[in-house]
Amino acid sequence: MRELLIYQSKGEGELFQKQSPEQLMPVDSGAEISVVDLDDNLTYQQMDGFGASFTDSAAYLIHQVLDAEQQAEVMTKLFDPQDGIGLSVLRNPMGASDYARTLYSYNDLPEQETDPELIRFSVAHDEGDIIPLLQQALKLNPAIKLFASPWSAPGWMKTNGSMKAGQLKKEHYGTYANYFVRYIQAYADKGLPIYAVTPQNEPLYEPAHYPSMLMQPEVQIDFIKKHLKPAFIAHQLETKILSYDHNWDRPDYPLTVLEQANEEVDGVAWHWYGGKPSAQSEFFEAFAGKEVHFTEGSGGEWIPPFEQAFSNVMRTGIEILNNHSKSFILWNMALDEHNGPTVPGFGTSTCRGIVQVNQQTRKLVYTLDYYALAHFSKIIRPQAVRIASAAGNEVIRSVAFKNTDQSIAAVLFNDSGKAENIAVKLQGTEVLTFRLEAKSALSILISDSVE
Repeated sequence: MRELLIYQSKGEGELFQKQSPEQLMPVDSGAEISVVDLDDNLTYQQMDGFGASFTDSAAYLIHQVLDAEQQAEVMTKLFDPQDGIGLSVLRNPMGASDYARTLYSYNDLPEQETDPELIRFSVAHDEGDIIPLLQQALKLNPAIKLFASPWSAPGWMKTNGSMKAGQLKKEHYGTYANYFVRYIQAYADKGLPIYAVTPQNEPLYEPAHYPSMLMQPEVQIDFIKKHLKPAFIAHQLETKILSYDHNWDRPDYPLTVLEQANEEVDGVAWHWYGGKPSAQSEFFEAFAGKEVHFTEGSGGEWIPPFEQAFSNVMRTGIEILNNHSKSFILWNMALDEHNGPTVPGFGTSTCRGIVQVNQQTRKLVYTLDYYALAHFSKIIRPQAVRIASAAGNEVIRSVAFKNTDQSIAAVLFNDSGKAENIAVKLQGTEVLTFRLEAKSALSILISDSVE
């Protein structure tokens, strides 16, 4: 006998609500039915999962501003696969990002001083909030994979002596590779294995108002081939190296890196602030066997109304997965009522967190990003394999996976301005027929019950 677990979002007041088949809107008998065909004979990438980032700001808000009861609640709702949405991928900034209370690296020195032996290297800053929360998350969900990306090398390693803007000095390439090694080892000592790193967050963007570092493709090739990968081998580290970590609009960057550092690079990380998700497939087809990851996308006040903002995460998330990505990682796990805290001098922030923690009232709010991620992560579990999902009507966006327990997970989004009749079929057999309202999302988990 077939069992169905269904979650539906119909608007701001009705997000990710559990439904029975009988509670769904019946089809309009006079209108056409759009068929969504699922076929697990055609398979694609295996998922690592869904998640966000414990930036310094996010970790501080959850670990210090919330009380113990609130903290336990939010961590359970984020990471527990049964009692929460089971997030399973976390991306950690290595040092300060734009969302940090202070400017810091793991080897900060007075002006004019250097430390090529990294004698003063320390992850003590992260022991305050970030590491305890990562440890708690792993207890709640042991399947979690940890990614890490630096926004900047320590200032003394750079051409301008600052963590804001500038480039890595050539004489410090080896030192910086060892900086990665020390970070991975320090986290491993805390029971936190780092699954993958990127050499630089957004290497083509060099803002002067928060930590950043320009890293052209030829520099990344040199750094990875001659320094980072050899350092990992020398220290027997199995951490994967992902190139790029920037927008879809410059696929030439990772293509160039992989052409010259193919053996040393495991895949590519992408962001959504420019270009189209199809860039992921362009790369995947050029370099079969290399991993595709989506490592950062933030919602925010630039798409203010609820419907457009929720639609954007659902629509783009489905496209990201249909273009071979093994992960779908949004940005800050938590931000406050002013979309912060941000590094001093940052200016006005317009980003949205997965949850909002009000620093004045301690009120905890789950944002639309939490519920959008829930549509994916609650039913598509780690190691699920994407299967073919074809909708007869282009306004019905869909993606589907087969979990390790053989259940089938499908996420549907009606991207039209009117309700649509939908029939979901698995291997040609009808599973569910219903009417999906305009700009509504529905997740369905199909499993065979044990008699």
